[in-house]
Amino acid sequence: MAAPVIPPRKRFGQHFLHDPAVISRIIDAVGLRPGDAAVEIGPGRGALTGALLQGAAELDAIEIDRDLAASLRERFAGHPGFRLHVADALGIDWQVLGRQRGKPLRIIGNLPYNIATALLFRLLASIEVLRDMHFMLQREVADRILAAPGTQAYGRLGVMLAPHFTAERVLDVGAGAFQPPPRVTSSVVRLTVRDAPPPPPLYGRIVSAAFAQRRKTLRNALREHLSAEQIAAVGLDPGVRAERLTPADFAALARAARPPADAALAPEPDAVIH
Repeated sequence: MAAPVIPPRKRFGQHFLHDPAVISRIIDAVGLRPGDAAVEIGPGRGALTGALLQGAAELDAIEIDRDLAASLRERFAGHPGFRLHVADALGIDWQVLGRQRGKPLRIIGNLPYNIATALLFRLLASIEVLRDMHFMLQREVADRILAAPGTQAYGRLGVMLAPHFTAERVLDVGAGAFQPPPRVTSSVVRLTVRDAPPPPPLYGRIVSAAFAQRRKTLRNALREHLSAEQIAAVGLDPGVRAERLTPADFAALARAARPPADAALAPEPDAVIH
């Protein structure tokens, strides 16, 4: 059944993917198999949805737009593995969904640019129920995820994701692949959960403090957590700035850090992001 043409809503940041070649490349990159627990965030007009259902036995689709959701329900109701959630992806309890499916979630989405970073942090808090994620993002956000230390794009987002995921750019996508065309170039990024121990408990606090004011040196940015002598003791120069450090450097600082006085009262800065 052909999808009805429902106009995009600016308040949801909707840009609908329609280029068949790009859709095919994304489907090939995701590589769903029967038995996979797939989740599509923001299916919109369903350009990816039908192809995803051909590859996986189960697909949870999360759509905030009620008109689009009604169209998706009508088109895919006959598929026994299709489950539609009319909801904001930022409000989904990923832990519960993962337990319900009984297997690691494989998440795919053409994310609205205005929620992409917040959603990545929400998912990071539920990494134990994830297998991988394939997201269409604004290329600037993709650059931040993939950036190396010392580069302009390197910052908190990439450093927070690095201990948990391997990241790679799958393809860049021009504005013409969408309707309406966005004013930016997009990138599809693959994030695969690492088989590695989690970073130290204070990792998020140290990274957040270090990047809160990028021009500050470690000595000044981390003074509530570490003295200059403690920073030097892990082999780092207290006079450098955060963008020069690797994720392993931040982990070393987190292991040496002292918990702040309010640690028992306040959650980690990255534990909950609304």
